[in-house]
Amino acid sequence: MKFIQFIANAFINTMGITQPSPQAANRAAWFIVIMLSVVVAAVITIAVVAIHWASHH
Repeated sequence: MKFIQFIANAFINTMGITQPSPQAANRAAWFIVIMLSVVVAAVITIAVVAIHWASHH
């Protein structure tokens, strides 16, 4: 859980987002980690498809 909080706090501080209240901090951390994971997965998927497409044409 500390790692997830670390990632969320790094994202919040980097983007200049207002710190969430203590009650919402855990929920915000999970939301940020899930959204970042989705973005990373999408970028990897697009890269793999593009490489596959380029190597077969």
